[in-house]
Amino acid sequence: MSLRPLLTSLFLAGVDAASAPTALGGRLPSTPARGRTIVLGCGKAAAAMAEVAAAELPGEVIGCVVTRYGHGARGDTGGIEVIEASHPVPDSASLTAGETIRRLAGTAAPGDRVVFLISGGGSALLCQPIPGLFLPMKARITDHLVKSGAPIGEINLVRRHLSQVKGGRLAAAAAEAAGDMHTFLISDVAGDDPAAIASGPSIAAPFEPQRALDILEHYGWEVSPGLAQAVLNWNGVDAPIHPVEIVANGRTALDAVERAARAQGWNVIRPGDELTGDATETGRDHAALALDLASRPGRHLILTGGELTVRVKATDGRGGPNLEYLTRLMAGLPDGAPIAALAGDSDGIDGSEDNAGGYFDSDVRAPAQACFDALAGNRSYDLFDSFGGLIKTGPTRTNVNDIRMIAVGDST
Repeated sequence: MSLRPLLTSLFLAGVDAASAPTALGGRLPSTPARGRTIVLGCGKAAAAMAEVAAAELPGEVIGCVVTRYGHGARGDTGGIEVIEASHPVPDSASLTAGETIRRLAGTAAPGDRVVFLISGGGSALLCQPIPGLFLPMKARITDHLVKSGAPIGEINLVRRHLSQVKGGRLAAAAAEAAGDMHTFLISDVAGDDPAAIASGPSIAAPFEPQRALDILEHYGWEVSPGLAQAVLNWNGVDAPIHPVEIVANGRTALDAVERAARAQGWNVIRPGDELTGDATETGRDHAALALDLASRPGRHLILTGGELTVRVKATDGRGGPNLEYLTRLMAGLPDGAPIAALAGDSDGIDGSEDNAGGYFDSDVRAPAQACFDALAGNRSYDLFDSFGGLIKTGPTRTNVNDIRMIAVGDST
């Protein structure tokens, strides 16, 4: 019996719980501002959040948000412009968005209200490099760090030090409206530090230029004297203190999955809501956990979240962290084991391909040797495509990182 329909429905329940209509609806200011309301935002959920803002914010509402290509508006955003740009490496549209959104922030006046709508993915999408750094170099640095396997926290720290709009600088640009300023976040960051989500456009963070340069060198980027000077000459900023609310995060999605699974008789085990680290190593460890549970009676669902990383070994590789995780998990399970698994990114895009993630079970899977071969060349997408294991949802327009499920029991 295939558990693909069940696990897919559980995945989508998690995504829905973390979506903008569900998570942001009813939480925005309901009283009119004395002046205009300026909505500024970035991230994979930005367009969906803008739709909620346009429907619910009273009075004159203007603004601009930037989201990933394909994640744009599907409904009315009123006076809020939506720009689509590249992710995870910024492009010219990212630069246009940075310039437009920063300019709008600078028009804020006393009596205006400024509402920041921030979600994961905003670090690449909102781009305005520091003086002395230009877009092509910024893009190459980002691409290098993403492919190096660096943790997202370190990548975002570097991004913050290369930007005129991150680390609270966007809020500082709108400081004239500091008396009526609000930030709403959909978090894709372990620990939910508001300054780390999308590198904190509206939230000040510690300024550590030497640490940013050290991270670049640690991951093999040759820091030129010009880049070092540009980073060291750039100063931190004091952003206005204002109300900040996280409306959804990874736990929001996992809690919804757990409720739905328990309602169908599954014993849910959550060994980590915010797992980080190497995708293949985590897949290996979870294979051992699943095999241990397979020796016990009952139906068990191992449920985890967080954001795993992949060290890119092949420049022509295809497949993201969820497929690499599943590939190593599958390699560690013997043929016929009563185990099925689905892992996907809540934004609907695993890495840079067209799939959210993948699925396998005891009947629909690849042999262990094929798994190891795929991992050696970062070809997990091709592997799952070969046996029909890709999960494709299209862009979900939210982002609370990964939802990984391993179902263990007789019904698999």
